[in-house]
Amino acid sequence: MLTEPAVDVRRPVAPVPETYRQTVARLQAAQKPVGRGAPAYSVHVNRRLGRFIAAAAFRFGLTPNQVTALSAALTFAAILLLALVPPTFWLGLAVTVLLAAGYAFDSADGQVARLRGGGSAAGEWLDHVIDAVKTSALHGAVLLLAYRFLVPADQRAWLLVPIGFMIVAAVSFAVFLLNDLLRAARARTTTATAIRTGSTPLRSLLGLPTDYGLLIYVFLLLGAPGAFVIAYTLLLAAHTGYLVLALPKWFRDMKAIEPAAS
Repeated sequence: MLTEPAVDVRRPVAPVPETYRQTVARLQAAQKPVGRGAPAYSVHVNRRLGRFIAAAAFRFGLTPNQVTALSAALTFAAILLLALVPPTFWLGLAVTVLLAAGYAFDSADGQVARLRGGGSAAGEWLDHVIDAVKTSALHGAVLLLAYRFLVPADQRAWLLVPIGFMIVAAVSFAVFLLNDLLRAARARTTTATAIRTGSTPLRSLLGLPTDYGLLIYVFLLLGAPGAFVIAYTLLLAAHTGYLVLALPKWFRDMKAIEPAAS
């Protein structure tokens, strides 16, 4: 007697959900290369914090732009506190925690985009615009803090320090973006290698004066205004010195890729 073939009526086995640890590992494997001279805190601390945040944000279904918005909210909350509240230890702690958290979320938004299969031009534009605003606004808040609470009337010349820091930080940010933009453009239009990646501990340490992470922790000194003024001034001097030394080198780099483009 003929019999009907046995039919497997079991439902297809659903894939096992990815764990948080597996998401972190997948993100680490897809991490973009470290830029040459990338400063130490940004590479070894902030990027790792951003990875943990990105994995959690991805699992909660947040988009890269939502993570960028959270970063902006944390950062600008710190900037408002800095501009409006008299300096104390607790203000310095609150500002440092908010800025550090905002910086970690700033690292996370691009990593969320990679987990979701790639970012968008609009998302990258939004991220850079917020970075540009906070770069100047943070030092503007220091200027207001100093004018209202820190600097006596007979020492108002020190107010030139946050103004100078605002200028140096804005120029540095613009030049970093321009360097990456021009190198990437030359790499797309020529067969020459226009982008060099990879960093070393020495390069990371040399880039420390430009590290936004270092600036963040200077605000822990707000409970001791004299120490804060000295540390902030020294950081401006280091940041300015690095920029002055780096500009001729970056100009030579641009000239070096020009023959390949032509």
